[in-house]
Amino acid sequence: MLPPRSVPSERAPGVPEPEELWEAEMERLRCSGAPVRGLPYAMMDKRLIWQLREPAGVQTLRWQRWQRRRQTVERRLREAAQRLARGLGLWEAALYEIGGLFGTGIRSYFTFLRFLLLLNLLSLLLTASFVLLPLAWLRPPDPGPALNLTLQCPGSRQSQPGVLRFHNQLWHVLTGRAFTNTYLFYGAYRVGPESSSAYSIRLAYLLSPLACLLLCFCGTLRRMVKGLPQKTLLGQGYQAPLSAKVFSSWDFCIRVQEAAIIKKHEISNEFKVELEEGRRFQLMQQQTRAQRACHLLSYLRVNILIGLLVVGAISAIFWATKYSQDNKEESLFLLLQYLPPGVIALVNFLGPLLFTFLVQLENYPPNTEVNLTLMWCVVLKLASLGMFSFSLGQTILCIGRDKTSCESYGYNACDYQCWENSVGEELYKLSIFNFLLTVAFAFLVTLPRRLLVDQFSGRFWAWLEREEFLVPKNVLDIVAGQTVTWMGLFYCPLLPLLNSVFLFLTFYIKKYTLLKNSRASSRPFRASSSTFFFQLVLLLGLLLAAVPLGYVVSSIHSSWDCGLFTNYSAPWQVVPELVALGLPPIGQRALHYLGSHAFSFPLLIMLSLVLTVCISQTQANARAIHRLRKQLVWQVQEKWHLVEDLSRLLPEPGPSDSPGPKSPASQASRPRSFCPGFPCPGSPGARAPPPGPSVVDAAGLRSTCPGPHGTPASARRFRFPSVAEL
Repeated sequence: MLPPRSVPSERAPGVPEPEELWEAEMERLRCSGAPVRGLPYAMMDKRLIWQLREPAGVQTLRWQRWQRRRQTVERRLREAAQRLARGLGLWEAALYEIGGLFGTGIRSYFTFLRFLLLLNLLSLLLTASFVLLPLAWLRPPDPGPALNLTLQCPGSRQSQPGVLRFHNQLWHVLTGRAFTNTYLFYGAYRVGPESSSAYSIRLAYLLSPLACLLLCFCGTLRRMVKGLPQKTLLGQGYQAPLSAKVFSSWDFCIRVQEAAIIKKHEISNEFKVELEEGRRFQLMQQQTRAQRACHLLSYLRVNILIGLLVVGAISAIFWATKYSQDNKEESLFLLLQYLPPGVIALVNFLGPLLFTFLVQLENYPPNTEVNLTLMWCVVLKLASLGMFSFSLGQTILCIGRDKTSCESYGYNACDYQCWENSVGEELYKLSIFNFLLTVAFAFLVTLPRRLLVDQFSGRFWAWLEREEFLVPKNVLDIVAGQTVTWMGLFYCPLLPLLNSVFLFLTFYIKKYTLLKNSRASSRPFRASSSTFFFQLVLLLGLLLAAVPLGYVVSSIHSSWDCGLFTNYSAPWQVVPELVALGLPPIGQRALHYLGSHAFSFPLLIMLSLVLTVCISQTQANARAIHRLRKQLVWQVQEKWHLVEDLSRLLPEPGPSDSPGPKSPASQASRPRSFCPGFPCPGSPGARAPPPGPSVVDAAGLRSTCPGPHGTPASARRFRFPSVAEL
């Protein structure tokens, strides 16, 4: 309610009259630019403020009313569209159930999986729109016969007669050879010369993977920095008071028993996360310098040992890939097809176990143990994919090797006449193997383990128990699969379609595993920190996929007898050709200047200026936030002084007052608490505590705000439950 217009005549000397205060408050509200909707007043008072803000003049008033109505309609339509999108969103009900039963940390994994599915569908839509549909519409001529290259290949191996009996149709599907002549792989895309068509399929095929990577980078970066402004505004040491969660977490619109149970679990999980973070922060503050030095030396020793294990693991991946490619015509070729994916899976399975064992020997705190193991798991996962890519490049593209065919054709033309298809098949097999491994672990390991634990009782089965659903491990698995998909955008353009199907099935497999066969992690995760970690690892995978692709597009010779770039020394050479055909000389000179070294110097200077401006703006924003915090404290202190002045002006209620209901004006004129039951920043000094042991509220602070009847809120205490009670 607005301040009362009339108050009793008794007032202290030097205090302005109540009517003057009321008029000053009305003038401030009229001149304020704050929206009326957000003001903490009743609807009748908001109408009065709105009328005070109306300017004079009928025509202007009608125009502003029309503008206001239009904005209101647009806002309501936008809110309705957002509600409809949330209602029709993919897996909304399942995500709500998972978040309520297991917390927001585990829910963030499934949300991240849905985000990857949307990225793959976006990449598929981009490729289909700019490559597949124009290719089907233009109907290019059939590809001519393969070039009959006379290669001088000493010691060329011949196929052994017993190999073909193994090549059945199922194995062709698993290895990708059944789709060699389809649009799944690079070799099936063939068009005529560039001058024969107005639309360049080659340029679209070249820029589509780069555009997909750029869009995925922007989406991932936007999702990663989404929570950074709030974190910067609140500060590093900000912790939300638990008392606010206690009194404001429940949703009173719930009428269904199942929804109430899910909401109870959700609130309990939030309390567990808050208490666990508070305990970790307290343990870090209690460490001395000597303890920190000992921990640092221990970290160095463990990191060196784990680093040696990682080097050995990636070396095994390198030799396995090299042996598989060098023995393609052996009788065990079928087993060697999946040797590199099998070694990668074995390394990524045994590596975390060894890392955990080495870290547990040092008796680290649980938080440190998990973070250290997780860091090295990320390094191992990405390093294994990087070494796999490098070994393929050394074997197929002769990177770091001397071969006769490489000197003439730029790649190992004796063993790989269409090397893009060979690389695409390897990435296809790796994607297939990752999904099959997920299915096998879910139904051949986790499910039997749950059945045995539930069926038998004993010390061993109690120790074994159900498998723990580890969020970081599952995140690294799907990030590895997404990285493989990004690596194959040029060699296997429809690989995002395959990965979309795998992600869709993985969601239901992981949901079944979580609800039926697993138990939640003993270490709770906060959704904000988990989401930031997921996006960071995904950006590293995107960088790992973009670097080899950029090198291949700009520097490696294309295959001579398949694909779109048979007559080009590198795929990027189609860009200068199209520039020469389609742009005037002025445009050609401009593009040549933009790509030269002369343009790099002004670009570097401009980027330095932009970076300086951004840093200065960030520092200015930090200072403004600091000033706003101080101003908030001053405003609260000013309100407290105003409450004290009003309490001195108003008469104390005597015994002669009527016990009946009071008028709204008398209730509005009574001083009220600005934050009943909660600690207020800038409030007056704490009152003397009552004798006896003091009780601290859930936030760990003693509240000094008065209650509705002047009673200190610190007198109303409660005991917050522990983690075991939750």
